Amino acid sequence: MSTPSSTSSSRSASPDLQPESMQIFIKNLSGDSTYLYELSFHPQEQVPDQNPAIPITVPSNTTVSNLTHLLSLRTSTPTDSLRLVHAGRHLSPSSTLLSNNITRDSTVHVAATVRGGMPPRKRITCTLKDCKDKALPIVGDCGFCNKNFCGKHRLLEDHKCDGLESVSYPSCDYAVDEFGLESGRIEWWQMGLGDVISDIMAHDNTVG
Repeated sequence: MSTPSSTSSSRSASPDLQPESMQIFIKNLSGDSTYLYELSFHPQEQVPDQNPAIPITVPSNTTVSNLTHLLSLRTSTPTDSLRLVHAGRHLSPSSTLLSNNITRDSTVHVAATVRGGMPPRKRITCTLKDCKDKALPIVGDCGFCNKNFCGKHRLLEDHKCDGLESVSYPSCDYAVDEFGLESGRIEWWQMGLGDVISDIMAHDNTVG
């Protein structure tokens, strides 16, 4: 059973158990340093343009993840794009500042994640409904309907190309209407070839 004296002594000792606040400095790997004005105590204070250096005051037991989140809010940068570096070593998000020997007036560097290379190419699938096969490059492109098709549907009749209508031959009815024929058959001399054949025959007779 605890005595009143022991209870009072434990209460008086409790403030000593609170983590100590410390000021650290944030600096870009490029060499530009920026001060954060004690964000945990003055979150509304703005960073003056004339002084790019940023100190930040945090509890000594702050985790790297919490510090990264704090910097993300301050700089409007996604958390997954920020990497903290100290003494040339990338810091684990679950570790604390003290475990990484980051003490008062230490400098922590911020490295933005470099997203190199080309973005992943989107997989183009066959345009035909319910077909999930990959569209063939070049040979799978239909020039009549301007769509992309796989090997099974690349032919016009296989994908029932809606552009076939514009390139189809005139029907017999159309020919009858145009030439005034009773039959749908169009003779060669009615297609403008009569004059050509006549000229050839006349030339042969002249030569003979």
